Amino acid sequence: MKRSLNRHLARIFGCSFLIFGLAFYFATEANASVSSITIDAQTGEVLSSSGADTLRYPASLTKVMTLYIAFDALEKGIIKLDDELPVSRTAANRSPSKLGLKAGSTIDVKTCIMALIVKSANDCATVLAEGLGYSEENFAKTMTRVSKELGMKNTTFKNASGLPNRQQKTTARDMALLAAAMYHHFPQYYKWFSETKFTYQGKTIYTHNHVLKKFEGADGLKTGFTNAAGFNIITSAERDGHRVIAVTMGHNTAKERDKKVVQMMNKGLSKLALNDKVNSANMYANLEEKKLETEGKTQVASTMPTIPQEQNWDIQIGAFSNYAKARNYALEVKQKSRTLANKEIHIEPISTGAAIIYRSKIIGFEKREADAACKSLKKSNKSCIVVAQKDNEQLILAQNQYQQQ
Repeated sequence: MKRSLNRHLARIFGCSFLIFGLAFYFATEANASVSSITIDAQTGEVLSSSGADTLRYPASLTKVMTLYIAFDALEKGIIKLDDELPVSRTAANRSPSKLGLKAGSTIDVKTCIMALIVKSANDCATVLAEGLGYSEENFAKTMTRVSKELGMKNTTFKNASGLPNRQQKTTARDMALLAAAMYHHFPQYYKWFSETKFTYQGKTIYTHNHVLKKFEGADGLKTGFTNAAGFNIITSAERDGHRVIAVTMGHNTAKERDKKVVQMMNKGLSKLALNDKVNSANMYANLEEKKLETEGKTQVASTMPTIPQEQNWDIQIGAFSNYAKARNYALEVKQKSRTLANKEIHIEPISTGAAIIYRSKIIGFEKREADAACKSLKKSNKSCIVVAQKDNEQLILAQNQYQQQ
């Protein structure tokens, strides 16, 4: 009797340990399943990553691609901001979050865009998709095709909103590439991602993205949530001439997600600032060495050199997924500016952990001239950064990419 009772208790405790063990295992796995990546928005360099290539549900991060295609349509004149788009029964019946559009009514393109950014309105996502693609299914095929063109190798879209679909998958790395493309390709529209509210039919609607209010320099892009996806965010911030893009996906709460992405951006911006100090120190060292060589000295001088008044400086105006886009954009910027008309352009291929990107540069300035030209471009909603030319700069050719195609 006693032996039987002992065996029974052993089985109970054995099951208990197994249950607690499994609970601990799954808790660990859930924590490990969070996907994150931070990149330098100017170069595409990966500053940190964890599980960045794990397939995940994008939730409302999907809407960034919907907006990317809408902005492209605006640029090409296919639609205008004041165009009225019809609201179908399908769009009106979308589940929240939504504006509550009525079937048979219309809504203008600009309001649709702001509703996607601020409200994350699923009904407006379908309105845009149907307005541009005849059906949301057809529009989703375009979304997937464009994602491949941008280098988003592991992304498939099935709808325009991010509402649950088991086949709609992406990765944190792909979402970072999309955010970088949005920032570089559509600077005139990118500024809307920093909006924290908009008015619709006399009612003020506020954003879900609280990082915009909490983090200095944050100016976009999008949050997302479904039960299957968890809490996701793509965001970007700029400080002291540096910009980072951060993506983190699969969190249990919005608070946990926001805390994580704030840490990521702080670390990324700090790393870029530190790199600046190191590069400045190296520049001084190189200048000192050249000075000594010129003067025929054999010993290192004990004092810091004076930086020459005139140096060659460049204006970097964007980074693109392929050479043609980078060159065409540089030519377009030149043609619209008298100051830049006689300057040369330079397209610089850079291999990074994320992808091969192409930096668009307009070259051959004095420092003051470059600063003034960049300031003028920013007034026209064009992104730019002034950079010093590097001596004997080695371009990283994209031969491997061409061999794989």
